[in-house]
Formats: sequence, C-alpha cells, structure tokens
Amino acid sequence: MYNIENIRKDFPILSRKVNGNPLVYFDNAATSQTPQQVIDCIVDYYSNYNANIHRGVHSLSQEATDKYEQARKTIQQHFNAKHTHEIIFTSGTTHGINLVANGFSSLLKKEDEIIVSALEHHSNIVPWQMLCNSTGTTLRVIPMNDQGELVISEFDKLLSTNTKLVFVNHISNALGTINPIKYIIEKAHQVGAAVLIDGAQACPHIKTDVQELDVDFYVASAHKMCGPTGIGMLYGKEEWLKKLPPYQGGGEMIAEVTFEKTTYADLPHKFEAGTPNICGGIAFGTALDYMNTVGFDTIAAYENDLLQYATKKLLEIGGLKIYGTSKQKTSVISFNLEGIHPYDVGTILDKLGIAVRTGHHCAQPIMDFYKIPGTVRASFAFYNTKAEIDALVEGVKKAKMMLS
Repeated sequence: MYNIENIRKDFPILSRKVNGNPLVYFDNAATSQTPQQVIDCIVDYYSNYNANIHRGVHSLSQEATDKYEQARKTIQQHFNAKHTHEIIFTSGTTHGINLVANGFSSLLKKEDEIIVSALEHHSNIVPWQMLCNSTGTTLRVIPMNDQGELVISEFDKLLSTNTKLVFVNHISNALGTINPIKYIIEKAHQVGAAVLIDGAQACPHIKTDVQELDVDFYVASAHKMCGPTGIGMLYGKEEWLKKLPPYQGGGEMIAEVTFEKTTYADLPHKFEAGTPNICGGIAFGTALDYMNTVGFDTIAAYENDLLQYATKKLLEIGGLKIYGTSKQKTSVISFNLEGIHPYDVGTILDKLGIAVRTGHHCAQPIMDFYKIPGTVRASFAFYNTKAEIDALVEGVKKAKMMLS
C-alpha cells in the first residue's frame, strides 16, 4: 500500500507555507524537491569527511574518494551501464550534451547530417546548431503533430547514410510526451548513426536500462531526481567515449604532462577535469537509492493516477485547453485559459501558494508550432496528492474569474 503521508514526511519543504497558504509544489519538471535522507547526506559530507578526492593519501581524502566512486557505481547499476567508467559525472544534462557535441566537432564533415526533434529543450537544440555552424554539417528536424507527438514516418524519411548523429529527448519537458526512443535508436543504428537521448525528464519517472535500449549516449540531472543541483551524468558506450577527445583540460584528466606533450587519463577521468562536485556526486547516489526504495513501478503508477485525475478535473473548466495529448505521456500538463496570458495565471496561483511554471519552458519551437506565447505547466511528482490537484483546479477557476 502506497503511504503518501509517510512519503511526504521525507520532504521538509512540503510543510512550509507560501503567501500564507500551504505550499502546493507543481514545478517538478523544473526541479524536484529533496528528501531529508539526501539533505542528511550533504550535511554528513561537509561535517565529517569534506576533502578533495583521488589525489590525497590522508584518511578524509580516501573516505571521500570511496563514497564518490561508490556513487558512480550506484548510478551505473541504476542505469545498467556495462562498465562503471562509462558513467561520466557532469554538472547536469546541458553539460553532458555539450561534452558530446564538442567531441563530435572533430569527427564530422561538411556533407554529414544530424537530426534533432521538434520537441527538444533548447539545451538539445543550441549545442547542435553551434556544431553545425563550426563544421558545415546540416541540421534536420523531426516534425511534431497537434497531439505533441513526433511524426515518426517523417523521421524515417530524414534518415540516410549521411546521418551521423540523432538527438531526441526521452520525454518532452514542455508537454510530457514519451517518445518512441527504442524505435528511433534501432532505425538510426541501421544507417550507422550514433544516438544521444536527453533523459532529464524521463529519469524521475522511468528506470532506464541503457544496455536494453542500446543507446550510445544518455544524459540526466540529479536535481530532477530528488538530488542536488549542479550534478548530473553522461552515460556513453565505452567505444564512443574512447573516440571522443576531452572536453576540458586541467587536473585529474591527465596521465602525464610536460611542456612538450600531454597524455590523457583513462575513462572516466579523461572527461572530468578539475575538482568535481564531490558532495553532489555522493548525494546523487543517495537520491537514487531513495527513489529505488520507493520503487519506480510504484512511482509510475501513482503519478499516472495523478495525471488522469488532474486532466479530467482541469478539462471541466470552460475555455481551458491542454497542449500535449499523446497517449504515451508522463505527469505533466501544459494548459492555457482562453484569452488569458499564462504569466497572469501563474502569478495568481502563486498568491495561493501553488507553484507552477509559466512561459515557453525552454522549448520555444513547440510554442511557435501552437502559435502561443507559452503555457501554464503543472508537473506532478510521487509526493503530490489529489487534494493538491483540487487546490490547483480551484486556483485556476479563481484566476479565470479574476482575469476574464
């Protein structure tokens, strides 16, 4: 039996008030909240074994190194990577995408093509545009339909022997659409293209098996998964990580340095220049342990129940339109009230203690497709409740009454 009250007790921030009202936190797609277990891990690190890693012979350094590398092992096991050294610590999803884009800048030729989708976050558009500008490579886009789904038949047409890279998000941050990434990966591999999947929005909801997907690169951020900000991971197949040049130069990523020549360290350190976010990496592992204790099948079922409930309740409001109606969808609802700017709705909801996201959600091409300035986005997590959804619905009704 899923005990939501016990789950909520793990998140101290959920007991606070905002503008005199109980906090209703529906901005989980931007960042999730942090359980006490992860907060305790962070405090423990700085209280008991704060030290730099990999280089020290003293006890604190050894303890920090062991915990950091154990976290890498936890991440490897969670995503089912074949090797621990296929997990590269990054500052987040954006860092991981840029690392791969930078690496491919030396591998692409002018006649090559790369493919992205119309559902991408700016972090999975801009780095590839920069790559195309520097290499002369052509950028192709998989179009979307009115339901917020990719038009896969068009993807099939875009693929050719010139396609070298395909980049698609696992789940759309703006619409909640779950993309058919298994099919996309298989088709891309048939023409010899590599595939990077942006897993930032999927990882809080789905336990991804990178070997089962046969994906070449997969990126994620800890702060979407009950962990801290400023830490994430890039999974890359060993053969690809060996092909790519280092993204940054500095300490840790070297084997030997002279003024004549530098040789690089083995994986994963080749891509981890400088002092890392040690505490963040350790806390990332703790966050994954926490979520696995709750259970991803349990999380998915509970969040789907919230999604169905909220969709039904919101659609009972006259003039409310939901954007993104794919059958394969996670717990995100993007909506607008007819004739009312989303920012104004979000402002009134905030006065009621309800946190939602408004705007284009760093996915401006999606908003251009629908010819709207943005949406109100309510995104639900496994610690939210139907009572909170009821509060959202009443808040939206109040905003409609005040702004119409």
